[in-house]
Formats: sequence, structure tokens, C-alpha cells
Amino acid sequence: MITIIDYGMGNLRSVQKAFERGGHPATITNRAEEVAQATRLVLPGVGAFGEAMDNLRKGALIAPLLNAVGKGVPLLGICLGQQLLFSRSEEMGDHAGLGLLPGRVRRFPPSLRVPHIGWNQAHIQRPSPLLKGIPDHAFFYFVHSYYVDPADPTDTLTTTDYGIDYASIVGRDRLFGIQFHPEKSQDLGLRLLKNFAEMM
Repeated sequence: MITIIDYGMGNLRSVQKAFERGGHPATITNRAEEVAQATRLVLPGVGAFGEAMDNLRKGALIAPLLNAVGKGVPLLGICLGQQLLFSRSEEMGDHAGLGLLPGRVRRFPPSLRVPHIGWNQAHIQRPSPLLKGIPDHAFFYFVHSYYVDPADPTDTLTTTDYGIDYASIVGRDRLFGIQFHPEKSQDLGLRLLKNFAEMM
């Protein structure tokens, strides 16, 4: 069972339906005890980084999430959920993240139009079970104004070019993050979710 964390910010139902289309039931919860008991976790999200962290704290969801990851439970962060995996964000101030991956969340340079909206390519940097069946340079659907800047280059699974090359999929062990919206990215987005659901 896929457990989708509800902290009040995200298109939860569309992510749930995307997993179900791939044959994998998913449940949505805001209960800390259900997060603690999960066998696979998904952290979606749209909105502001600082507000998201506040909501996770108010819901007492941070400790069970971190404990689950520490026990080896696979976790997938989507869009804002990917950004929350990192140490800090510069979005509207300076905010601490979950700290599961070292690095910062940065705003695109002023020379670029933000948000970055539309289809763009993911260039594979290293192999991963998450990318099974995903061709290099595949197109996915993006909507974001900030991007992750991993401190460890080996955490970058794919990069995307939007005036700068940035990490669009990250991964370490059983922890993964996707900047684009797989649930809006047609067949290849659904394939990524299926890969995560079926990962050993």
C-alpha cells in the first residue's frame, strides 16, 4: 500500500489516482501513526516551503516520517515534496527542511521567466530503479519557481535545462525526489510512479 502524506498542501487525489491507474492502491492520511506504519511513503506538495514545513510540524508528521525513512521505508517527494527533502530553502526567507539530503532550494536567476511551466526534458545522469523503462531526454510536465541544488552530485539522477542545468530527479538509497508532476506527465510519469511502487 502506498501512503500519501496529507499536510494540507498538494494535489493529493490526482497523485492517488495516478498510482491506482498503475495498479497500486494508495491511501491519503494526515495521521502520524499511519505514517509511522507505512511501507511506502509519498510526500507531494504545491505551495511555499516555509508554510509546508510549518504544516508538517503542526501535524506532528516530521518525526514519524524521519523515523520511517531511517528504517528503510521508501519515500518519494513530488514537486514541493522533493524540495522539502533538502537541508534549507531560500524561498521567502531562509527555512530549514527535513534534512534527508544535503543541499539547498534556490530560486531561478532573475534572467529567467518564472515559474518554469510546461514540458521539458530529463537528462539521465546515473541509473536508478526509479528510471526503469524511462528513456534519456524524456519529456515531463513542470510547474515551479525554485529548484534543488544538491550538495552531493551523486544524489542527482536527472538534470533539466531551463537556462541552467538543475537536478530534476534526485535519489539516494530508497529516498527519491521528483521536481516535475508525474501525475500530469502522461505515460512516462505513470511509469515512474509504478517503478517506485514496485521497487524492491
